[in-house]
Amino acid sequence: MTTTIHPAAFVEDGAELGTGVEIGPGAVIGPRVRIGDGTRVGSHALVTGWTTIGRGCRLHHGAVAGSPPQDLKYAGEPSYLEIGDHTELREYVTANLATEPGATTRIGSHCLLMAYAHVAHNCQIGDHAIIANAVQFAGYVTVEDWAIVGGGTVVHQFVRIGRHSIVGGGSRIAQDVAPFMMAAGAPPRCTGVNKVGLERRGFSRATRDALDRSYRLLFRDGLTVAEAAARMRERHPAIHEVEALARFAETSARGLTR
Repeated sequence: MTTTIHPAAFVEDGAELGTGVEIGPGAVIGPRVRIGDGTRVGSHALVTGWTTIGRGCRLHHGAVAGSPPQDLKYAGEPSYLEIGDHTELREYVTANLATEPGATTRIGSHCLLMAYAHVAHNCQIGDHAIIANAVQFAGYVTVEDWAIVGGGTVVHQFVRIGRHSIVGGGSRIAQDVAPFMMAAGAPPRCTGVNKVGLERRGFSRATRDALDRSYRLLFRDGLTVAEAAARMRERHPAIHEVEALARFAETSARGLTR
C-alpha cells in the first residue's frame, strides 16, 4: 500500500504516517502526530497536538483531533490524544487533548463517532462505542465498551456510562448510567435492562434474566446500594456481568441515574 498525500494538504515535518495512509485536500497534519497504516484523513480535517491514531481509521471532512482542551487550566504542556484501530470520526467531530501534563484522552477501537460529536479533555471511551450526532461530553467522562449514546445528549463531567448500556437521544446525563441498562430523558430515568442489545451481542438468556433481577434489586426494591450489591452477589455468584454491575454501583462517585 502506498501512502498518498493530496497536493493541497499540509503535512508538517516530524509527522509519522504509516503505509497506505491517505491525506485529503486541505487537511493539516501537525509535527507530533502519528497515524497508523491504512488510515484515511478527509478533506480539511485537522490532526494536531500529541495525537496517535491507529490502523484503518477514517476521519471525515472537517474532523479535528488533538486540539487543545477547552480548559483554562491548560498551560500548553505536552498531553495526549490516542485513538485506537478502525475507529471512524464523522464530519466535524472534535476530540481534545488532556488538560494535565502527560495525561491522555482516549478513544478506543472500532468506535463510531457521528457528526458534530465532541470528546472533551481527559475523556476515556472504550471499544465498540457508538456516539451519535451532536453528543457533547464534558471533561473526564468515561464511556465503557459497547455503550451507545443517542444524538444530542449532553453528559456532565466525571460521569461514567457503563458497558453495553444505551442512552436515549436528547438526554441530559448528570449521574452515572449503570452497565447493561437503558436510560433516557432530561432529567433521565433508568428504564430497565438493555435486553435487545444484549441478545444481539450473544448474551445468554440466563445472564439477561440475572441482570433483570439485579436491576430490580438495585433500582426498584428500595435498598441501599450496599444492600442491593450484597443480594445480587448472593443470588447470582457465577454471573460475571452481575458482579460488574454491583462493582460499578459501589464505585459510583456521582451516584446512579435512577
